[in-house]
Amino acid sequence: MFQMQQLHLKQNPELLKMKTLALAVTAAALLNFPVAIAQSQNWDVDHSHSSVNFAVDHLVISETNGKFDTYTLDVKSDKPDFTDAKFTAVIQTKSINTADTKRDEHLRAKDFFDVAKNPTIVFEGKKFEKVKGSTYKVYGKLTLNGVTKDVVWDAKFNGIVKDPWGGTRAGLKVSTEIDRYAYGLKYNSVLESGGLAVGQEVRIAANFELVKKQ
Repeated sequence: MFQMQQLHLKQNPELLKMKTLALAVTAAALLNFPVAIAQSQNWDVDHSHSSVNFAVDHLVISETNGKFDTYTLDVKSDKPDFTDAKFTAVIQTKSINTADTKRDEHLRAKDFFDVAKNPTIVFEGKKFEKVKGSTYKVYGKLTLNGVTKDVVWDAKFNGIVKDPWGGTRAGLKVSTEIDRYAYGLKYNSVLESGGLAVGQEVRIAANFELVKKQ
């Protein structure tokens, strides 16, 4: 009878695949091992209630602020506390906006983003870790100017609500600080006082309102 069952499984590859998966899940449960299950729920960003901003020191004594107007954020998460969330953010570098046309043109040129060569900034969020209450950490990889590095973001997850139009929304704020020199963005000039005209550290802060896909 055992030989007949083996023959039946060989003749039905889909049945064999399902049986193998069931055995793997059972074994993992018995051994108290976690079983990785891909997230099925997708979330999109509502651009009218979201923003991607940055700030950098200028002439040591002040700060210049800017934002990116064009970006996408895809989130996959099934859990209500988002601890299983995975993120993919893609920012169009040519959409940089500091409210100064001449400065924006310089930032798009080779001294800085070189948008013709590097049209996007990409962040791949691999882990969304709850620290306490609404405080989280986001771990992932940031690719900027052709350089990829591990980055940790401070995050605040504001929860999930039903909106007045029958949809479901989530609120998320993230922030981090990066060394632009580490990404090859080293353009600068030295002041008479010895300070740098443009700060080396860039502070990034983003606010996202997410909408659950139906």
